[in-house]
Amino acid sequence: MTSGTSAAHCFRITHSVKLQELRMLTATLSKTGMLAALLVSGLLLSACAKEDAVNDEADKVAGRENAAAMSREHAEDTSEPSPVAEVAPGQAVISDPRMAYVEVRDENIYGYFSAPSDMLEPLPALIVIHEWWGLNDNIRAMADRLAGEGFMVLAVDLYGGRTASTPTEARALMLEVVEDPEVARENIRGAYEFLATAGAPRVGSLGWCVGGGWSLTAAQLLPDDLDASVIYYGQVTADEDKLRTINAPILGLFGADDTGIKVASVEAFRAALERLNKEHEIYIYPGVGHAFANPTGANYNAEAATDAWNKTAAFLGRHLSDDGS
Repeated sequence: MTSGTSAAHCFRITHSVKLQELRMLTATLSKTGMLAALLVSGLLLSACAKEDAVNDEADKVAGRENAAAMSREHAEDTSEPSPVAEVAPGQAVISDPRMAYVEVRDENIYGYFSAPSDMLEPLPALIVIHEWWGLNDNIRAMADRLAGEGFMVLAVDLYGGRTASTPTEARALMLEVVEDPEVARENIRGAYEFLATAGAPRVGSLGWCVGGGWSLTAAQLLPDDLDASVIYYGQVTADEDKLRTINAPILGLFGADDTGIKVASVEAFRAALERLNKEHEIYIYPGVGHAFANPTGANYNAEAATDAWNKTAAFLGRHLSDDGS
């Protein structure tokens, strides 16, 4: 067993132990009566819960509209493995294609874990979030490529082991997440806890399309923990209340001709970040559309995709790497 394989094995064991500890803690709280006290205190937050429900419904409406837009954008696309899978990582990597990283509603969630094969101690980490097709070969290849840049990478699965091969299937899977977002939120939180427990000194998020929107959500869910957020043509917001708590630097990469994620919404997002004095870099590529970085899509643009990758690597290097390079 290589050192990298040993490390991945240890991460799995550590995470299993952590879940057992959480169950023991819950049992202890129940016996001491502290759990009941916590539940009572939770009633005091009912007004906040009602407000959250209103916000959730607004988010669902926006999510449904985004699903319809993505259906139009991806109408001619496929999910077949692309040439990106043939791009070798910058260094040798080891991977676990079925890494259990969190338990949500009594079900283990499995992702794809990748890291440099010569890793002797924990490295900065990335939560990678798939586009609307799901955690497929293209995303696994990108996870390996990112691991080749010197990161531990956990590609999460928001679709429970399912992937889409047609736009109709993808839209159905995306809408499941839209209608029950708390499962995805727990998924993202669990991914962070998994990587933090594995010893990652810093953790960032990166996603494309649907995953790009969830990369922004990760920064909202983990305001004091996430160290960087990369958004590839994902749904964004100009709601300052939703952006105010974000502390992670943001890199946004968008296409000027994207009719699903329109330039006006990106500019409003940028303006809100500026008003809030949030650290950000927003790039809008002229003459390219949605999913310009996905070689399986009709809008793939090699020049823009290469530039976006270089900007991504530099951004992650500055905010996650030990040497800041």
